Amino acid sequence: MSLFSSIAAHRVVNQRIEARDFTDPADIVRWMGAMQAQDYHQAVWALGARMAQPSLNTIEAALNEARIIRTWTQRGTIHFAPPEDVRWMLRVTAERMIAKDARRQAQLGLDVRVLAQCENVMAAALSGGKRLTRPEVLQTLEQAGISTEKQRGYHILWFFGQRGLIYIGTMNGKQQTFGLLDECAPNPREIGMQDAWAELARRYFRSHGMATVQDFAWWAGITLTEARAALDMIRDEVISETFDGMTYWHSATGAPPRHTEHVVLLPGFDEYFLGYKDRTDVIETAHQTFVCPGNNGVFFPMIVVDGQIVGTWKRSFRKDQVMIEPSVFPGHRAIDRSAFDAAAQRYADFHGLSMHVEAFVELESVL
Repeated sequence: MSLFSSIAAHRVVNQRIEARDFTDPADIVRWMGAMQAQDYHQAVWALGARMAQPSLNTIEAALNEARIIRTWTQRGTIHFAPPEDVRWMLRVTAERMIAKDARRQAQLGLDVRVLAQCENVMAAALSGGKRLTRPEVLQTLEQAGISTEKQRGYHILWFFGQRGLIYIGTMNGKQQTFGLLDECAPNPREIGMQDAWAELARRYFRSHGMATVQDFAWWAGITLTEARAALDMIRDEVISETFDGMTYWHSATGAPPRHTEHVVLLPGFDEYFLGYKDRTDVIETAHQTFVCPGNNGVFFPMIVVDGQIVGTWKRSFRKDQVMIEPSVFPGHRAIDRSAFDAAAQRYADFHGLSMHVEAFVELESVL
């Protein structure tokens, strides 16, 4: 097995993209530590792609029961996280994010007095297990005399997500809902800061390995010094391998990698791409712009073959059928159609629909 594919082979197994032995989506989130989830429809498929039997209904039930929490954890972006772990994760990651946002808060007039008023209003409006949509929360603030214009509303919600007051509940149509974190996760795991560092590193390297300490620092939104200290705390639980001058780490008890031609359809924003600072082990540098055109923060769903990202795909729904449109990167060999259809069928089964796959299109080279 080549060096290039060896790293990818570890990752597809450790991320449970191939070793799909979980039936409960909450167990997947717990295994992964946290999972990118800012795009709801992409995020639920990130869970489904790792399940033995993918089911949107099963995932949404877990979200509705708050067995999975969706909130701003790593890097101040929206992730899925286990309810018992959200508070200690925020304790590790949130302060730096809040400090970075302080200047913008000041520009928006969100001082200590205003934020205290926001906290009181939101806590009262959401108490008793209520979940309000984003417009409803913002309207409640407006009625209390707090302006939510000019991005103030977004920054207020983000701030109190970081502070652990609110979380993002299930969708109400196309609208996010919000609830009180204390009410949906009343029994947080109590661990000290040092143990929190170690636990974060432990979960990352078991689920994302092979990965570098730079990858871990990126994923967690912490400094490289902090990431190295956290890795040192679990040094007897991980194995290091050096490739081309870079040291990669993975769990000492992880499953062995397998060489496979398996085809997988992953969503945009997936941990397989966004869980690493350096993505060149699973996608050629020249092709990364196809996944995130213009580096604009929007990530397209990905086709993965033998651990390598080789194209993108789109989907559209027509009554009881999902239409899949695959595109491959320039110069890549043809993808086995029967294997691709099997991967597309998993996605259709996830939604309880039939599926139709359009002809493959080769993307044009980016100059």
